[in-house]
Amino acid sequence: MIDLVDIVVDSKGLACPGPITELIKAYKKAKNGDKIILYATDPGVKADSKAWCERTKNKLANIEEENGVFKVTIEIINKK
Repeated sequence: MIDLVDIVVDSKGLACPGPITELIKAYKKAKNGDKIILYATDPGVKADSKAWCERTKNKLANIEEENGVFKVTIEIINKK
């Protein structure tokens, strides 16, 4: 049995490239099937996370925004 986990990354208050740098750190610990949930206040995280997912071939599952905080959910599907 494989234990899948949600990796929560709190990068609120960090400006670009902080949120993506934190995402990459989390990705290094992740395995296929895991989800990374990234919280950020930098609006650039929307475009940056989309570009990162396209480049790495992982799945951008969702982006939500509430009260100036973005919640980006990424499914790890292409970890080598």
